[in-house]
Amino acid sequence: MARVWTGVLLLGTCLLYCARVAMPICAVSMAEQFKWSKRESGMVLGSFFWGYCFTQVFGGYVSDRVGGEKVLVLSAAAWGSMTAFTPILAHFCSQPIFSMTLARFLMGLLQGVHYPSLASLCSQKVVESDRGFLMSTVASGSYLGTLVIGGAGSLMLDLYGWQSVFYVSGLLSVLWAYCMWKYLLKGEGPIITLESLGSGGSHSKLSKRHWLRLLRQPAVCAVIVAHLCTASTFFTLLSWLPTFFKDTFPDAKGWVFNVVPWLVSIPSSLFSGFLSDHLIGQGYDTASVRKMMQFFSMGVSSVFTLLLCGNTTFAWAVAFVSATMGFTTFSHSGVSVNVQDLAPSCAGALFGVMNTCGAFSGVLMVYFSGYLIETTGSWTSVFALITTVNLLGLCTFLAFAEARRVDIDPSKVRHANIHI
Repeated sequence: MARVWTGVLLLGTCLLYCARVAMPICAVSMAEQFKWSKRESGMVLGSFFWGYCFTQVFGGYVSDRVGGEKVLVLSAAAWGSMTAFTPILAHFCSQPIFSMTLARFLMGLLQGVHYPSLASLCSQKVVESDRGFLMSTVASGSYLGTLVIGGAGSLMLDLYGWQSVFYVSGLLSVLWAYCMWKYLLKGEGPIITLESLGSGGSHSKLSKRHWLRLLRQPAVCAVIVAHLCTASTFFTLLSWLPTFFKDTFPDAKGWVFNVVPWLVSIPSSLFSGFLSDHLIGQGYDTASVRKMMQFFSMGVSSVFTLLLCGNTTFAWAVAFVSATMGFTTFSHSGVSVNVQDLAPSCAGALFGVMNTCGAFSGVLMVYFSGYLIETTGSWTSVFALITTVNLLGLCTFLAFAEARRVDIDPSKVRHANIHI
């Protein structure tokens, strides 16, 4: 049964990203049909993150009380339906730019609860010794989903038009939600009531004083800033790379640049986790390993991002983007794990705060990137912006990151701190 749940959650995360990346895949074709400028395209793409940043903490709060599986089913049915209805909203609204901006905002709201729900489900239903494998496997669905929609979506876009990408990804998501409800939840209605919200399972009660003391820690501020920078640059690349290739190499096959970078990301992510655990197992300092992983994620990846600023061939551009996205995945063994080193008692809530900050900064960067492209007429300014933000986050993390617990009173754990 555990394998079935793992496979189902992996597929759900895959479909989550299929629906999420459908708009960036189709943005160029939609912009041509509806006469959108780069700035307007950036507004549509960025509106997703406005919604996404508001439901991170809320999703975890509700899941802790009613069960993560119920929230997953309800949200998947909702965002899957929204995806399938997107072409209808675009064609029957007199101002498609407004209907698409609203649709993407609602998509962000609905998808924002997915990862907090997964974390809640894992903490409630999975024994501690199995959580690492489950979460790492399920998380790989994000790259798999981007890979699938990049390949299959590009083919559907060329053969049947952009509408088909939304119809297929949306209906498959609704089908997944129905099958999970019917066969895994045994048809039990995923009903969320006010009583269930008020009398849910046990949860940690973090006082205002506790949070203020936690957020004053330099290491906590460093991990938040680094995650903010990593997330915003990743969202910008995810949103604008299809447009970059269409503008720079108009005759290139979409399935190539929408597939190859994500094909590289899957083994790269798995390798970074193996390398990180191996180094720590060999006795290397935990904080030093976290910093090294983040150096690859934000430092080395920025080198390949800058190489895109010059005149390159299509093959080299795909290679540079693939290297950029591959090294970016090393953050899963850096910042993403460091939050558990610092505050294991409230890692979920703190990660929700980090992800909220990352999503909010993603909104601003995606929109501002569209503004830069339109005003400068060059992609160099966007890649320079991504590099600058990456280096800012990296320098902050290298200077202040630690791996000792900061979520409890140091006087009570004088002998439990990790030497750095």
